[in-house]
Amino acid sequence: MHRFARGYEYFCRIILMLMVVQVAFIAHLLLGVVVVGLFPSIAASYATYRTWLLQVDDRSWTITQTWTTFHRAWKAELKRANIFGWPQFLIWLLLVWNYYLLNWNDMGRLGIALSGVSLLVNVLYGLFMMVSWAVYVNFDESPWWVARTSMQMVIARPFCSFMVAVLFVVTVWLYTTWTGLMVALGLSVPIFLTMMAIYSFGRLPGMDVHVLEPMEKDLKKSS
Repeated sequence: MHRFARGYEYFCRIILMLMVVQVAFIAHLLLGVVVVGLFPSIAASYATYRTWLLQVDDRSWTITQTWTTFHRAWKAELKRANIFGWPQFLIWLLLVWNYYLLNWNDMGRLGIALSGVSLLVNVLYGLFMMVSWAVYVNFDESPWWVARTSMQMVIARPFCSFMVAVLFVVTVWLYTTWTGLMVALGLSVPIFLTMMAIYSFGRLPGMDVHVLEPMEKDLKKSS
């Protein structure tokens, strides 16, 4: 029972971290006037969770520690994240627009086939975008290298891609069922779950410790 109580407290600390990251995301998004702050905020969220996952000796983070980690990552990524994020976002808009046109224009059987292909491309590109930010914060490489490596991961790590997709769908279902969760946690949860999936199944160099349960040091700190 005592161990259960400690595990429950550890879980609550994770929820608190998710909420702090979400508040930090919104604050820094506004700080960068949305246009400049969006992609550094995404990168900082991924970087914060990467730091937390790799800190296996002590994951009992305080609010201040979470906020400081996020803020430092955000400032470091102001230029680089925008260079990486905006082209990626514009390509996604083009793919979504193409899918919309194929579905709202009667093109017969050919249109149905093209719509199916477009849907598959959009799903793969969505997985690519989610994985790419994890790769981005894990390696200090060029945008082209990150994009190439991310696409290879989506294809070469099918189980990891499957888990990322499943966790995203579950998150969307939870958000649509309980909208309060979406307000409180927003993008924080899908980003966290993406990092968890990649940390556990992606076999990504630099993120291969695979210790998810609370460590003894965490338990002693919380007692």
